[in-house]
Amino acid sequence: MRIREIDLGERPVVLAPMEDVTDPAFRLLCKEFGADLVYSEFVSADALIRSVGKTMQKLRINEAERPVAIQIYGRDVPTMVEAAQIVEAAHPDILDINFGCPVKRVAGKGAGAGMLQNIPLMLEITRQVVEAVKLPVTVKTRLGWDNDHRIIVSLAEQLQDCGIEALTIHGRTRTQMYTGDADWDLIGEVKRNPRLHIPIVGNGDISTPERAAECFEKYGVDGVMIGRASFGRPWIFKEVRHYLQTGELLPPLSREWQMDVLRREINDSVNLLDERRGILHVRRHLAASPLFKGIPNFREIRIRMLRAETTSELFDILDEIGEYMKSVLSECAGHGSPSC
Repeated sequence: MRIREIDLGERPVVLAPMEDVTDPAFRLLCKEFGADLVYSEFVSADALIRSVGKTMQKLRINEAERPVAIQIYGRDVPTMVEAAQIVEAAHPDILDINFGCPVKRVAGKGAGAGMLQNIPLMLEITRQVVEAVKLPVTVKTRLGWDNDHRIIVSLAEQLQDCGIEALTIHGRTRTQMYTGDADWDLIGEVKRNPRLHIPIVGNGDISTPERAAECFEKYGVDGVMIGRASFGRPWIFKEVRHYLQTGELLPPLSREWQMDVLRREINDSVNLLDERRGILHVRRHLAASPLFKGIPNFREIRIRMLRAETTSELFDILDEIGEYMKSVLSECAGHGSPSC
């Protein structure tokens, strides 16, 4: 898969743009584990042109994470054009336009997935942004606003005509938010459209290596994007990449190794920001990690994680979980139980 001169190789696996998740520290971690392309958190065009400090920080790029895309969202042409030019000055490899965020504070104001209710404006923004920058411009969107307006097949052609160089499709409508199953059949229909020549990346419900492979094989997409499944599990890219290359599941990663990765994620987040902001950023990643699935009374531990305010508090909680896991494994070994 290529986006202009950027060669992402065959069957690339991409880290989705996620607010308060995909900061440089997390992107670097996912990149290290095999993500072929990483995206910034989505960036408000309005805040960019007002030079809001917190927003400007989202433009920071580490050379080790390339290729990297910066994603912007907004609701009018002049603001989006000016924001695109500001982003270009930060030298990402790709500029992505967000027409897919479903949350009320974005879509409710006409930006993100809200643009699915104003296709002429969406297309005009896309056309003008493409003309305003030299970077390759891509788009991420959804199937449509609701089940009665699943317009992605025709919309994909219109966006291509505006000059975009790749399209990512989340297989849900805006009204679905993140509920229900992603509709990959419709993503596949877009990919099979003979009038489309740009790469199509599919997004939605990819949480296992087998599912990633199935999406490539069954629906023919050029790339797959992983979002929520990376929470507390950045090594998912390592697992998916191994399966795509070998057809076999990666041998199980030890719990000790995974816990060390989570500790590193805490340190990286704190080092990037500071202790207060770093902990606020990373603690919900940990609380969502599938590594802790099945631990009795984890709800109480999760609440403690989400309330932790220092590195030492989080490390103490991880140590506590680690000791519990060791005791369970020891007990299983004593009984010769394979189920552990």
